[in-house]
Amino acid sequence: MKFAELGLSEPIMKAIERAGFEEATPIQSETIPLALAGKDVIGQAQTGTGKTAAFGLPILQNLDLDNPNIQALIISPTRELAIQTQEELYRLGRDRKAKVQVVYGGADIRRQIRSLKDHPQILVGTPGRLLDHINRRTVKLDHVKTLVLDEADEMLDMGFVDDIESIIKQVPDQRQTLLFSATLPAPIMKIGKSFMTNPEMIKVKSKELTADLIDQYYVRAKDFEKFDIMTRLFDVQSPELTLIFGRTKRRVDELTRGLKARGYNAEGIHGDLSQQKRMSVLKSFKAGRLDILVATDVAARGLDISGVTHVYNYDIPQDPDSYVHRIGRTGRAGKSGVSVTFVTPNEMEYLHIIENLTKKRMLPLQPPTEKEAFKGQLAAAVADINSMIEKGQLAKFSEEAEELLKQFSDVELASVLLKTISKESVPVKITPERPLPSRKKGGNRSGNRNGGGNRRGGYRGGNRRGNGDGKRRGNDNKDGRRNSGNGDSSKRRSNDSRKKTDGRSKRNFTIRTNDK
Repeated sequence: MKFAELGLSEPIMKAIERAGFEEATPIQSETIPLALAGKDVIGQAQTGTGKTAAFGLPILQNLDLDNPNIQALIISPTRELAIQTQEELYRLGRDRKAKVQVVYGGADIRRQIRSLKDHPQILVGTPGRLLDHINRRTVKLDHVKTLVLDEADEMLDMGFVDDIESIIKQVPDQRQTLLFSATLPAPIMKIGKSFMTNPEMIKVKSKELTADLIDQYYVRAKDFEKFDIMTRLFDVQSPELTLIFGRTKRRVDELTRGLKARGYNAEGIHGDLSQQKRMSVLKSFKAGRLDILVATDVAARGLDISGVTHVYNYDIPQDPDSYVHRIGRTGRAGKSGVSVTFVTPNEMEYLHIIENLTKKRMLPLQPPTEKEAFKGQLAAAVADINSMIEKGQLAKFSEEAEELLKQFSDVELASVLLKTISKESVPVKITPERPLPSRKKGGNRSGNRNGGGNRRGGYRGGNRRGNGDGKRRGNDNKDGRRNSGNGDSSKRRSNDSRKKTDGRSKRNFTIRTNDK
């Protein structure tokens, strides 16, 4: 469905066009009309399906610009997701001059307090830091019209239910509540019944991979090995039109610079690019003037890109649906396609989860040797020379060529030509990213979160004292759950609904299922 069909205003449509979005995702097409009408919504959808715009666009459209108070509150489980949400809402609300602020743990609270004095109309935050500000009276929520609980099951897993209930008590009863979650366990449904009014439930089913023409491979490699292996694969596989997906904006920038340094015709896109640059890059890629496009999931979302022969997942996605979305860019219109996913040794669980979703095993791919890659480079160079000779228009070089032949042998000159047009193997260093958090086999979201990881472009889990939301009431446990001070964090999760709060218990659910 086109965004123009969803009842969005002109300034909002302008922001959508500037972002390059064309088609609304299923969660967006189902949620936006309901949210614009002021209804409560429970949306079940995976990460990477466009949930931020699904709740953000209606919030921005309904914003009272003359009201300096906080009108919308978005609660996110992690610092990284909160920051990303704030950035996307800021970009989408730029034409309306909406004021959007983010607060999270592990950062200077005094600086956040100073920023809050600028009277943001939309506030994004992690539960613990939001409570800090509420207790300090630096955040007042008595004018909130829309409350969003994003990634609700993640907040449940991390032991934030009590905090969320405390925050909701500060929000007016007469409000709109939007809850999004990848899964809908019983505690999440209890939250919906306790704090929402006649919510409509939208289920966006996981996409199924129907492109049987895609050859899917994986390469097991350490993070620092991936770039050299990928460029060797380019030399051997000779892709015509290539998409590379990186997990973060920094990753996209570094990959793009590294590819250019080695002589590849590459550009990158992510959310921080200007509209002009973004549209210019996409136009060049679609027209075939650009060989390689490096992108984040967010930047590539909603874009109509066809003709891609190869997709390289430099970073394996955390969400299996994102994988389907990524590789679905190739293998179209009866043409075959190739996808290659790089997996670090401790991310193999994510590979198995993706295979369970797609019902197709990825084949292991042996990285090419330097000798094989060099042979591929020479073959490509010879093909380029043949193409130049076929095109002609070389007469103006004849005189100089004859002079060179008097000084050097034809073999020497041909070797220089091959060296000149071959890719130069200059050293490239890509900053390592922390691996994704460990997951139990089968995709149990409450699995062990040792070592942190990445959430749509940022780290998550692990010890959140330094980068999350854990400075408020003690430290975080190693598995990413909070220590509530009584030594039994599991009690908080099992008793997540023990409080009756505001008498808003409404048990009427309208279920809408999207099979797209």
